Amino acid sequence: MLGERLRRFRLARGMSLDDLHAAIDGMVSKQALSKYERGKMQPSARILNRIASTLGVKSAQLWGEPACRVEYLAYRKRARLGKREQERIQSFVTGALEKRTWFLDRIGERSDLNLPIRVFPVNALKDAEKAAIALRERWDLGIGPIPNLVDVLENHLVHVIQVEASDKFDGISAVVRDGEDKVLGAAIATRRGTSGDRDRLNVAHELGHLTLNPNEEVGEENAAFQFGAAFLAPAEQLRRDVGEKRRHIPLEELAYLKRRYGMSMQALLFRMRNLDVITSSHYRRWCIDINKLGWKKREPIEIPPEKPERFHQQVFRALSERLIDEREAEQLLDATIEKSSLKSLTERSAFLKLPMDLRRSLLREQAQRMVDYYQNNPEWSEDDGGNHVENHST
Repeated sequence: MLGERLRRFRLARGMSLDDLHAAIDGMVSKQALSKYERGKMQPSARILNRIASTLGVKSAQLWGEPACRVEYLAYRKRARLGKREQERIQSFVTGALEKRTWFLDRIGERSDLNLPIRVFPVNALKDAEKAAIALRERWDLGIGPIPNLVDVLENHLVHVIQVEASDKFDGISAVVRDGEDKVLGAAIATRRGTSGDRDRLNVAHELGHLTLNPNEEVGEENAAFQFGAAFLAPAEQLRRDVGEKRRHIPLEELAYLKRRYGMSMQALLFRMRNLDVITSSHYRRWCIDINKLGWKKREPIEIPPEKPERFHQQVFRALSERLIDEREAEQLLDATIEKSSLKSLTERSAFLKLPMDLRRSLLREQAQRMVDYYQNNPEWSEDDGGNHVENHST
């Protein structure tokens, strides 16, 4: 177990044995590190502590059994993605989910997952469409566009993890289980740096892998893609926006739809063709134009990427409440926490513990100081704002 976990945490860091050997300042040889991982030798407590510190984990995490088991339901990648890179990505996601499971136990925030895992049967693509609407109803999302998909998933306790990887990696969907096979959580991992519209469809696609149970004839990828498109752009709402039948979709309208649904123009055209809103010939003409314009990989309108924030917020809250210490927070986030952040967290925590009347009094004093500053500062008192309006109009 120790050797296996040593290897997995090393891979998660993207380190070779040479890298690890250098990072511990040659404390032991590369051959010894290899033997540790293969179970041929056992490191001393001093060496193990140094390795654990280098890998950003506690030595107990290397020795002990993980508190959970990660089951991968789908791993979407290109054939050119090397085996070592595949292992690194999977190790990174597994490590992240183990840490998050430990953390949620530590702060007492583990809740039942409101997500049906592999529940919706799919015997035809229309079943994937129905499943997308059923999940929207379960989560009270209605049929309108979803402004922030990552936020919706995190609010429903689905972990969203962004991975540093090449463009040969698309996404992972996984389930976290305890020793009794009970589902503790679900996770979706995608590549950091992907454009916002493509990443939203990737995330929705992986959500399909988590929830659908397709037969072999339909195929998992086809079912997940249909689910993802329907989840982001339900047929009823899209037809309200564009009509039942269209002979032509101009660029201006396509740009509007991209902003509205947060999907690429190519995905929207494909969706409208599948719904028979546009003909196959019109879809093909658009595909030819997109290729000619060089938009196949990068479209002219940028959709900002959505960032997972819930876990970071939970860690900082736990740190401010002293449920975890600074070193644990840094290990959970794989980042160094600025001292200024710690100071502000401590001050905020202390402020919130004050009686309400005292808090209001302090806030009034602070507000009055700001009023006095702006009233007495000549730079502000002389500037009535009129010139700004005039300058903009010229």
